[in-house]
Amino acid sequence: MVTEMKFYNRESELILLNQLDKQSASSGIMTVLTGRRRVGKTVLALHHAQGKRFLYLFIAKKEEHLLCQEFLEEIRKVFVQVPIIGEIRNFKDIFALLLEIAKKENYSLIFDEFQEFFQINPSVYSDIQKLWDLNKYSIKLHIIFIGSVYSLMHKIFEEEKEPLFGRADRILNMKSFSIRTTRKILEDNDIYNSDNLFHFFVLTGYLPKYIDVFIKAKVKNLEDMLEVIFQSNSLFLNEGKNLLITEFGRDYLTYFSILELISLGKTARSEIESILKKDIGGYLQRLEVDYGVIARHRSIQAKPNTKYQKYKIVDNFLNFWFRFVYRYQTAVEIENFQYLKKIVKRDFSTYCGPMLEHFFQNLFKETNQFNEIGGYWEKDNKNEIDVVAINDLEKRIIIAETKLNKSKIRVNQLRERSKILIQTYPQYDLTYLSLGIEDIEKFLESVK
Repeated sequence: MVTEMKFYNRESELILLNQLDKQSASSGIMTVLTGRRRVGKTVLALHHAQGKRFLYLFIAKKEEHLLCQEFLEEIRKVFVQVPIIGEIRNFKDIFALLLEIAKKENYSLIFDEFQEFFQINPSVYSDIQKLWDLNKYSIKLHIIFIGSVYSLMHKIFEEEKEPLFGRADRILNMKSFSIRTTRKILEDNDIYNSDNLFHFFVLTGYLPKYIDVFIKAKVKNLEDMLEVIFQSNSLFLNEGKNLLITEFGRDYLTYFSILELISLGKTARSEIESILKKDIGGYLQRLEVDYGVIARHRSIQAKPNTKYQKYKIVDNFLNFWFRFVYRYQTAVEIENFQYLKKIVKRDFSTYCGPMLEHFFQNLFKETNQFNEIGGYWEKDNKNEIDVVAINDLEKRIIIAETKLNKSKIRVNQLRERSKILIQTYPQYDLTYLSLGIEDIEKFLESVK
C-alpha cells in the first residue's frame, strides 16, 4: 500500500517551466501560477525547482519589516555573500537585492501567496513593476508568483490599470487532476474500481489535496470517504468558508445563498431570483468572471446569447459542500455527524445523477475524439439529453443517456427526444448509448 502521495501528472506544466528556466539564462522571465487552493501550485513549483538553484519565499500576513527580516534569513541560507548595507525594512529593497544577485547568478525565485501584499502594502506591486522594467534584460532570473485568491491574482496581472499588467511571460491556471491521472493514483494505492473513481470525482473534484487526504486515511469505499469528511476537525467541514469568504468579502452571504441553490439543482437565473426575491445578475456575473466559481452552460445547439442557460458550480467539492455541509450548518456546529451521513446517504443517488452525466462529458473530452461535447435541452427543459459528443471532421455524433441504474434507460425514448437535434446533422453517423458506472472502464481504455 502506498501511503505517501507521490508527484503525479503536470507533465505539460513542468515542460513549460523548464523551457522558461532556460530562457532566464539571458533575461528575466516572469511566470504566474494561479488556481484555487489545494490544486497543487506550490507542490508543482517546488517539484520543478528540485535539483536547481532556487529561493522560496512565503508571504505571510505580518508587518512588512518583519517579513523582510524573515526573507533576509532565507536569502542568506541560499546565497552566502549578500550585498547588504544597513537595515532593510521594506520589500522594495528586498526585491532590489534579489535582482542584484540575479545579475551575477542564474536562479529561480518563488513567491507564494503573492496576493497578500494587497493587505500588507499594495504599493509593492508598483515597486516591483518599476524595478522589473529597469532590470529585466540585465538579470538571469526566473521569478514565479503563486497566488490562490483568484480575483486578486486576476486583478494584479490581468487588469489594464494595474502596474504588473502585461509583465508576466506566462500565466498558468492550474486545474484538477484528470480522470486518467486519478485512476493511476487509485491503482497505485490498490483501491481502484469504477465506483471509487466516480465517488472520488463527486466528493473531491479530483483536487490533489483532497485525494491525498483520502489516500492517507486509507479509504476503501464511499462509506470510508464519508467517515473522513464528517468527523471532528475534518479539513472538509470549514473548507468552503475558508476558500471563499476571502474572495467574496462582506457580501458572502448572498453569494453563498446563490451557490447553495445551484447545488440543489436551481440552475436557472429565474429560479434563483424567484427564491431570493432579488436581482442577482451582478452576483452571477462576478461569480463567473471575477471569481471563476460558476460557469454558464447552454444547450449544444443554442446561440451564445440564448436565454435558456444553466449555471453550475465548477468545483465538484464546493458543489458537495454547499449541498451537504453548508445547508446543514447547524448539525455541523453541534457535530451531529451521524445525522449528516444519513442525509447524504438518503439524497446521494439523486445528487449523483447530474454528476454522472458531468463525469461522462469529462470522459468524452479526455478521449480527444470530439470537437463539441455537452448536454442538450429545448425550451422549458424539454427533451433533455445528458451527453452529446460531435466530431464534425468525421461527421459522427454520439447521443447518450446516463443513469446510476442503467436498466432504467430507454433508448427508444432517447431517439424520440433527439429528433429535433439530429435534424441539424443529416449526414452524420449516429450512435445512441446508455451509460452507467459499469461502462466507465470501457471508456477509460480509449483515454490511456
